[in-house]
Amino acid sequence: MLGFEILRRLKELGYIKDERDPYWWPRSGTFEVVIGAVLTQNTKWENVEKALSNLRAALGEIEEEKILALPQKDLATLIKPAGFYNTKAFRLQRLVDAMLSDYGSFEAFKARPSRSWLLSQKGIGPETADSILNYACYKDFLVVDAYTAKLLRFLGYEFESYEELQEFLGDSLIENLGHIYDLYGKELPLSQIYARFHGKIVEFCKEQCKGKEQERRVRELLQIS
Repeated sequence: MLGFEILRRLKELGYIKDERDPYWWPRSGTFEVVIGAVLTQNTKWENVEKALSNLRAALGEIEEEKILALPQKDLATLIKPAGFYNTKAFRLQRLVDAMLSDYGSFEAFKARPSRSWLLSQKGIGPETADSILNYACYKDFLVVDAYTAKLLRFLGYEFESYEELQEFLGDSLIENLGHIYDLYGKELPLSQIYARFHGKIVEFCKEQCKGKEQERRVRELLQIS
């Protein structure tokens, strides 16, 4: 029930605040999300936006073949705002090359994506893989991250692994789908519910999980004992 209660309360508080993509991640369902999911590792989204902006300015549309065609040094320069740019440039081109070799295109991968395949790629962990699966491929994978773990910790819940936290919250949302439909006034795909749930947590934590007395403030705002 906790996952649903968090979703309900964050929606009441007005999160997600902006008029965003229905799946929260900008330009969801596109290859650009694959690039963004890798770039966002160990950095702020604002830095990723700068790197993506550089790529759009240089390439126009961000496409698989264009990423591969760039000299790795030039790709690293373009994505420099996202940090760890040499490593990320190498991993991006390796991932895209493998995707084209094994699937032929991003659209083909999107039609039959594989979490195990993603996790077998260098530098792709569970959070990045699930971000690609949910936001780029519209599949039913709930992304959990450091913000999610911190929020749950403030509410008195500790988890030993990414998968344990993911299962705990995912099960709560699935068990309360009827209530969620009532909350939104319509039926939504589970993948979109997962996307918007994670987005609400991220935006809430960016505002509230900083400074002094974070835990007290979070507990008061969520009204969850």
